[in-house]
Amino acid sequence: MNAVSAQDEFSKWAKLRRQHDKAMEEHDKKAAAVSSSRSSFDTKATAIRWTSTSGLRLALQFWHAKTPVFTYPRGWFPWYIEWLLGFPRCPYGGVSINVWSTACATVIALVWDVMVYLIQSVQQVRGGDQKGEKEKVNNDRRKEEMRI
Repeated sequence: MNAVSAQDEFSKWAKLRRQHDKAMEEHDKKAAAVSSSRSSFDTKATAIRWTSTSGLRLALQFWHAKTPVFTYPRGWFPWYIEWLLGFPRCPYGGVSINVWSTACATVIALVWDVMVYLIQSVQQVRGGDQKGEKEKVNNDRRKEEMRI
């Protein structure tokens, strides 16, 4: 359309404009269809991912709410701590699956943080050793230059 003058060759320009508009309309329809399909896929994928992770966990916690993960002799802790360990519906003297899963998730998060900290500190030490070696080499070169 840029190569054709709208004033000099109007009929040719109008024909190209109609073809362009038709192609743009088809493009917009296809883009809308792709967007709709993508949105549908994203919704289904999110639902499947949630169901297979959080949904499964919630189902297990609901199903085994009255079953203790493990028991301890009753009276080891004050009643309010026993109530918290059995929250929400586990009998006294037992640890509920909700409390146990929360404790496991907390321990996993803490171990992950410790691992990241250790890796970063080792990398910093190695980086510091390399810098120290470079400075030592540079100092040795300066001494050599001063002798000459």
